[in-house]
Amino acid sequence: MFRRRSDDAAASATVLEKQDETTQRHPQAKKGRPTPKRSEAETNRRNRVTVPKDRKEAARQARERMRSEREKQRTALLEGDERHLPVRDKGPVRKFARDYMDSRWSLAEFFLPAAVVILVLSIIKVPAIQLLSTLLFLLFFVLVILDFVRLGFGLRKQLAERFAGQNTRGTVAYGLMRILQMRRLRLPKPQVRRGEKP
Repeated sequence: MFRRRSDDAAASATVLEKQDETTQRHPQAKKGRPTPKRSEAETNRRNRVTVPKDRKEAARQARERMRSEREKQRTALLEGDERHLPVRDKGPVRKFARDYMDSRWSLAEFFLPAAVVILVLSIIKVPAIQLLSTLLFLLFFVLVILDFVRLGFGLRKQLAERFAGQNTRGTVAYGLMRILQMRRLRLPKPQVRRGEKP
């Protein structure tokens, strides 16, 4: 019983000696900075953590932090800065999906303007125009679905080739939702031209 405990202690002592050997610096080597005085160290310790005294002040500081974070994200969405993008847009996989969709023409991005035109045509009280608007809507809807399938399979294939072994879950849906928006309204802003390889 006592023997086992002493063996564990000896093993842990050996591990600690190995850690000390790797983390210790040479006795003659400088640490790279002067040792701070006690008063300076205490002042730094007090100033480092500034907790507000009341809840209103804490809430105000939290709002300020959130506002500055949102402003950074908004700027990043407009300029394409990867560091401050929201979590859903970060990473090389999402960037590739955006570039893949932005470099292609698609009927889906014209779906909303076409839907508005078809809606205006359907309001006109002429039976032939109303029938035409309904047929146009159905035809356009089927073409958009086929375009979605084509782009979705293409993106899935490219992701499997380029990012094999990485988590690409939800990326195809992310790309398809992006293609539904008109190019100039997309956020983050497109970084590639049409026809350019991502």
